[in-house]
Amino acid sequence: MTRKAHFGATIPQIKRPWVAAAESARAFEAQGYDSLWVCDHLYGPQSPQLPILEAWSMISALAAITEKVELGTLVTPAGMRNPAQLGKTIATADNIAGGRVIAGLGGGWMPREFTDFGMPFLGTGDRLKQLAETVTLLKRMWAEDEDEISFKGEFVEADNVVCQPKPPRKVPILIGGAGEKVTLAITAREADIWNNLAGHQAALAHKVDVLKHHCDAIGRDFDDIVVSQQCLVTIAPNEETLGPMADRAQKIFGGHMGDPKGPLAITGTPDRCVEQIQKHIDLGCTMFVMEFFGKDTIEPAQLFAEEVAVHFA
Repeated sequence: MTRKAHFGATIPQIKRPWVAAAESARAFEAQGYDSLWVCDHLYGPQSPQLPILEAWSMISALAAITEKVELGTLVTPAGMRNPAQLGKTIATADNIAGGRVIAGLGGGWMPREFTDFGMPFLGTGDRLKQLAETVTLLKRMWAEDEDEISFKGEFVEADNVVCQPKPPRKVPILIGGAGEKVTLAITAREADIWNNLAGHQAALAHKVDVLKHHCDAIGRDFDDIVVSQQCLVTIAPNEETLGPMADRAQKIFGGHMGDPKGPLAITGTPDRCVEQIQKHIDLGCTMFVMEFFGKDTIEPAQLFAEEVAVHFA
């Protein structure tokens, strides 16, 4: 299956006021990006003291000020909120958006953003079971032929839950994560989109192969799943400007946003970025959730849109 490349841009969220997020959202949509993304943390990953806007409140606000872009979270920890209430929240956001929401889901990893808000932080295996059960519940809540939903899993329960109005479209389920035994198996069963974490970008080819094996094991067509890559984009108009930027990006983001100088890193001049995007596409990855490096992300996003994305239109 040949898919058109999909380019998504991450909205500034940590230590940024809403006015900055809104400005970026309007600019990215005008630049032609396909989707806008927010991280779903109740605390800044580095410290609870870091100001951060709550994800689904932001998605609803973004829905009200945009017209065409899809909107998603990368990713919502399934157990961080009551799952039935989460289903209602997402359905509401999608109604505001007119059917543009992507439900990005994962297991989560920060204990305090669970426990400080009164939710248990389970062990890794149980959080992934919780993720799978949450997906099952959400799909039932959003189904047109389901009214009052009762569900009893090991970690997720609902009793006669009604979700009205339903989402305007079948909400795409994105599952984010790189765990090969469980997360990718859940992805094969349940997801419309799989997102590879930035920290595993260099291992994309191997992760895709593992996901294909999980699909084969259950008889699902691998081509039914869109492969997405979370990535840092460090783009500069020329080599002279690029050198210092790449060094700063590696110092600041090396680790959780991958290696800005790694084999698949989208780092370089526009021509180099085109080559790196094509490498991903050759591996089966056609969706890119991009965080642009720079204090002002609108400027590098404009350069990418004008000199990179146009090659894949």
